[in-house]
Amino acid sequence: MSAPKVVGVVGAGSMGSGIAQLAAQSGARTLLFDAVDGAAARGAERARDGIARLVAKGRLEGDAQAIGARLELAGALEDLAACELIIEAAPESLPIKHELFAALSRIAPDAVLASNTSSIPITSIARAAQDPSRVVGLHFFNPAPLMKLVEVIAGLESAPEALAVARAAGEAMDRRVIDAKDGPGFLVNRTNRPFSLEALRLLQERIADVETIDAVVRAAGFRMGPFELQDLVGVDVGFEVSKSFHELSFGEPRWRPSTLSAQMVAAGRLGRKSGRGWYAYAEGTPHRGPDPEDPPAGGGDGRPVLISGFLPIADELRERAADAGFDVSEEADGSVPWLIVECGPGDEDSAPLQGAPRVLLCAEGPLAALDQGGAAAGFHALPPIGIVELTRTPATAEVSAQRAEAFFQALGRRTVWVADAPGLVLGRIVAQVVNECAFAVGEGVGTPADVDDGMQLGLNYPRGPLAWADAMGIDHVVMILDGLREEYGEERYRAAPLLRRVLAFHDDEHLRHDHGEP
Repeated sequence: MSAPKVVGVVGAGSMGSGIAQLAAQSGARTLLFDAVDGAAARGAERARDGIARLVAKGRLEGDAQAIGARLELAGALEDLAACELIIEAAPESLPIKHELFAALSRIAPDAVLASNTSSIPITSIARAAQDPSRVVGLHFFNPAPLMKLVEVIAGLESAPEALAVARAAGEAMDRRVIDAKDGPGFLVNRTNRPFSLEALRLLQERIADVETIDAVVRAAGFRMGPFELQDLVGVDVGFEVSKSFHELSFGEPRWRPSTLSAQMVAAGRLGRKSGRGWYAYAEGTPHRGPDPEDPPAGGGDGRPVLISGFLPIADELRERAADAGFDVSEEADGSVPWLIVECGPGDEDSAPLQGAPRVLLCAEGPLAALDQGGAAAGFHALPPIGIVELTRTPATAEVSAQRAEAFFQALGRRTVWVADAPGLVLGRIVAQVVNECAFAVGEGVGTPADVDDGMQLGLNYPRGPLAWADAMGIDHVVMILDGLREEYGEERYRAAPLLRRVLAFHDDEHLRHDHGEP
């Protein structure tokens, strides 16, 4: 399928002008329309300025003036009659989109009509068109000229030929094109739902405060934490999206909105745009200070540590501990180590490791359940290790807490103390993101490769969630989910069937091996 040679864009805001810029860069004659007087001219100017900047920086080949000349203003919708593809980037209002698609399907009956909506089902939009089979979703990510991703969404009646035109257009724009089925959030926004929702739940339960949650997430490679992101997008925008997800899913527990978001919106604390959200924003003053440096690794001084467990995190800890100068063993040999680090459940036939201060991985349960009445401290981390989160109970011995903190800092890792829970902070957020990805793949909404590429290219994830799950171990993910479900008794934490199938039947395989695809 060749890319369309004439592309129309309806809506000249930041997204519409960005899409028009991409269309012009792809070589298509591009017609930009906006019903607001002067908006199309302003949008075209932004697009041409963007083209000029990319050419000047060497990121786009060609003559900026010639590329910009492909972008033309349309004075009326009727001027789009010759377009092969028309992309709608109007406000997120179903009545507005219905009016547009009804008109466009009369004006350009042979054109493929694509919506850039991020939240309204394509099937709902398509019913206003004379031929719903010509309607698809073509969802770009903001800012469109910089984000290398576009989702092609198939509505219930979208024809294969129409989807092929949309894919060809996206590829001509030099985007990574991923396919998604119609539904709440499509693929990428759906699989990212727990990033903010689980952070809000952690805050509500006082597992950690806003600053700590964000710092832990940033240390894992994310550009900003979930609360910083909410402030950037708008707390009110995120809350409305949450309500839409919950309504469209008929009450799916994983997508239940947070009462904390409702409270923030009621208070007018909407984020950066209002000057205050989860953080305060004053002109010339950063909303937070810089993250501290990691401590230098070393100082093990030959002290014996026993690191048990079969999870990948145990292997990374053994390697780091050896490099830091500790005398590392995997099994008890009769001597008393300086510290015992237990990474997950041990052999059922083995006696509990005792005789020294202990720190337990809080994955399959909270520390209070894993070491009932015992003196151990708790920890959690995911490979590759960023910050190590530590926790304790009233029974935790001070020597266990002190040695745990000293041990992880000797590995060159920062530590932070949080309240007790399965997976603590990062493990809990990542496990829920992986779980949502597994639900989406299992339901055929997208492929594993599309999920991972979508999260990295569309949302700047430091790594694909499913590849991350393979690296940390699917059993580690399921341990956290099962621990949370046991702790709270909520369907919100039920593990996706795909995760259990991988564990039960594919012990030597991974989520990235395209399970669930035909």
